[in-house]
Amino acid sequence: MNLQVHKMNFSGSVLERGYWLYVWKIIWGGKTLFYVGRTGDNSSINAGSPFTRIGQHLSFRASAKGNSLSKQLAKQGVDPRKCEFDMIAVGPIFEEEVNLTKHREKRDIMAALERDIAMHLKNRGLAVIGVHHSKKDCDQELLLSIVKILERQL
Repeated sequence: MNLQVHKMNFSGSVLERGYWLYVWKIIWGGKTLFYVGRTGDNSSINAGSPFTRIGQHLSFRASAKGNSLSKQLAKQGVDPRKCEFDMIAVGPIFEEEVNLTKHREKRDIMAALERDIAMHLKNRGLAVIGVHHSKKDCDQELLLSIVKILERQL
């Protein structure tokens, strides 16, 4: 029997619901990939925690929803079970909304941030996987604040 021990350490504040932006750093073999994501659903008014997104992103169930990171890794030929993962979560940038109109406004702000953070990382020469679409303009002040935070962490 080959038992392994793993340790996970996190701040309980990542359990807070709201609109978060996060960057995954994935190390597989000699390759380093990055994935940029956000909380704030397109299909409902939910804006969950980054901690919840971890399990959703890495689900292998056939019926899994929200597992876009797993799908992107599969496209790269990467087995998530053989990777090292680091997640940097910034937020909550906004509190969760109960009104659909306000939710969509915040969701759209987050989608533009997600797109521009992914572009920033690509411009640095980092390998970013995933698709990041938004037709909205990005709040440049908020973007710069998040970039500063990420630059200290990456």
